[in-house]
Formats: sequence, structure tokens, C-alpha cells
Amino acid sequence: MIRFLPRWGAVLVAMSAVVLPAPVAASAEPTGATVTWAVQPADARGPDGRRWIEHTLDPGTVLTEHLAVRNFGDAPVVFALQAADGYLTDKGRFNMLTAGQESVDGGTWITLPETVTVEAKQTTVVPFTITVPPDATPGDHPAGVAATVTSAGGTVAVQSRVGFRVMLRASGTVTAAVTIEDLAVRHERSWNPFASGGVHLTFTARNSGNVAVTGAGTVRVGELFGLTGRNGSTEVPELLPGDSRRIEAHVGGVWGLGRYSTTVEVTPAVVSGDPTGALVRPTTVTVTGWTVPWPQLVLGVLVGILLLGWRIVARRRRRQLTRMLDQARAEGRESVLAGD
Repeated sequence: MIRFLPRWGAVLVAMSAVVLPAPVAASAEPTGATVTWAVQPADARGPDGRRWIEHTLDPGTVLTEHLAVRNFGDAPVVFALQAADGYLTDKGRFNMLTAGQESVDGGTWITLPETVTVEAKQTTVVPFTITVPPDATPGDHPAGVAATVTSAGGTVAVQSRVGFRVMLRASGTVTAAVTIEDLAVRHERSWNPFASGGVHLTFTARNSGNVAVTGAGTVRVGELFGLTGRNGSTEVPELLPGDSRRIEAHVGGVWGLGRYSTTVEVTPAVVSGDPTGALVRPTTVTVTGWTVPWPQLVLGVLVGILLLGWRIVARRRRRQLTRMLDQARAEGRESVLAGD
């Protein structure tokens, strides 16, 4: 795996990352000593402070760039150099294809030496060439470069590599677009009839444009035919062209009183490079759901039963009072007649 330090854009590693079946043609075979190194973007003089390399180039362009390999160990090391297509892992980290995987995009645009020898405690600058195909499609073509050490031991060889991303963009119309797919909404009720619930939603955000993007999203849940509503937000992480990621969001304060509608709107933003002139395509998707307000219905039934019981009791009391009054009047009349 390629990893990055925020300051260097490279990582120091001792052992590694990819386990390959033996036998392997090792580029370097450390014998006991720990090999620690870093790989950084550079100019002809040395590391230049960039975290990664980023260029917008016209089709057919040939450009020379540089990388610096720093050996922190106490012995010379022969590093194998590799360029390959870049991608984002499920956790959103940048990585590049392994040596056994064939590159078909930006990784094929980079030509660099097969190996470089770096003396102990030294840094070696390696020039490499970026050649943009004449028929390159507009947009991003991510790649990575790395320096690799392979150590043999037992029945396996452990390949350790350190590198950085090379973001290559072919000039032309830049389209930033995120498509929302498979929007699913679920109302999460509160069984307290005097407390609102919420709406939990998931959807797949797919980069349907040609450049790396992130997205700022808004979520609105409307109830009572739009008379009331609640707003929320969601964020789409970095997506390379063609990438997709499952997104979750939650909007509170939703009572779920029957029919409700949920609208998700995502506005993409270009991650790197000059966004001037980019065609930005916001996306909006709306789904409608229904939920039975059981807590409120149960409360209503209970209140109805109490009211009905109160009316029955009140009616019986009125009747009883009427009978008592009638009886008192009758007894009064009888006593008067008896006196006469």
C-alpha cells in the first residue's frame, strides 16, 4: 500500500506490504538490516516540498519530472521503481496497482528507470518522463510512483513499497458530476408520542464526470404535503472518475405522520487543478415514503377511550343526580300532602 505523510507526501517503512509467492526476482535483498526510506516529489536539485505531483497537460505533451528516494539506513540499497494506475481504497486512501496488475491508464504514461541505487544516509533524485497519448480523453488519469524493496525469506518474498500519487489531467472539457443511485429511506420513530423521530437514508454516490470530486449535499424531509420539513446535510468523500461510495445520513425532528418525501441534492466540487471553466452538474433525487404514526395513534385511542369513559361516567352521574332530585321532590310533595 502506498501511504503518505502530510509533510513529506511519502512514508518511512521497514517492512511491508505485499506478499508474493516465491520465487521472486528481488530488486533488493536486505540481510538482517532494516531498510527505511522515503519517496518524495522533487526537482533536479532535490525534494521540493510538494505532497504529490499534479499536472494538466495537452494530449501529445512530453514532460520531465523528478522523484527523490531517501535512504535512512546504514547501507546502500537498490530500489526497484514502479509506476502504475492509481485508485482509492474502500477507506478513501490513495493506492496504486501492484506489480502483478496491468495498468491501462495514467500509469502507462510514466516512464522511469527500473532501479536506482541509493547510498547510506543519502538522497538520490531520479528523473522520469510523462508522455500524454495524442488521443487521451479529457479529465483525470490518476497514477502513482513508488520505490520498492523485496526481501526474501522462507517460502515467500515480502515486497515493501513507498510512493506518492501523480495526478495527471488531460486538457479539455472538465465535467464535475456525481450521480445519486439506490436512494433508500427509513423512518426511525420514537415510541414517545410527544417526541419526534428521524429519517435514516443511504445512497450510492457515483462520480459520473471525468475529474476527481468531492460533494456537499443537502437533505430535506417534508411532511404533511410539504407544510412542514426538516433539513440536514451530507458529505461525499473524494471520488475518482468512475468511483462510487455508499453514503449514510440522518435527519432528526421528523414525526412520520403518514406520507413524507426525502430530497437529496449533491453539488460536486473539483478536488484539484484549476476548476475555472469546469462544467458542474448538481444532482437532485426525491423519494416518497409512508409511515404509520403508531405512537400518536395509540395515544389518540387512549385519549378517546378516556374521553368516552369520562362521558359515560358523567352521564351516569347526571342521571343519578336527576333521580335523586326527582326522589327528593316526590318525598317533599308526599310530606306536604301528609301534613294537610
